[in-house]
Amino acid sequence: MDVNRIFGLDPQTLADTCITLVAMLVLFILLSYLLFNPARKLIQKRKELIQAQLNEAEDTRKQAIAMKQDYDGRLAQVEEESAALLTEARKKAKARENEIVAEANEEAHRIIQRAEKEVALEKDKVRDEMKQEMVQVASLMAGRFVAESMDEATQARLIDETLKEMGDETWQN
Repeated sequence: MDVNRIFGLDPQTLADTCITLVAMLVLFILLSYLLFNPARKLIQKRKELIQAQLNEAEDTRKQAIAMKQDYDGRLAQVEEESAALLTEARKKAKARENEIVAEANEEAHRIIQRAEKEVALEKDKVRDEMKQEMVQVASLMAGRFVAESMDEATQARLIDETLKEMGDETWQN
């Protein structure tokens, strides 16, 4: 052994080193094919899955924003419809109020007319009764007056003639 060298590079060591390097290269290629490629594929699939989830999340966010805008639009529309319904209900209530007042006025007018007719009928009835009483009083007075001066047949004839001359129109005024 030669002491001058740092380590001995004899042909056997060089051959062993070359064989070891070739074996390591083969191992690296084999492990790369068996381990690294599946790991790379797994990592690539994982990246694609994460990207798909991010894209789906973005789509979901966009849909949520669109739904929120749609909801806000519908809510505004519902508020407008609600205001329109309230306005329409107020108009209907006011129209119904006016209708009820008009019906009440008509009913009051009918009651007044009915009362006036009843009063007129009562006046006519009182007039008829007064007419009959006046006829009776006149008969009695004429009867006493004529009884002293004439007989009953003449008296009846005079009363009939007087009534015919006066007629019904005199008593209906």
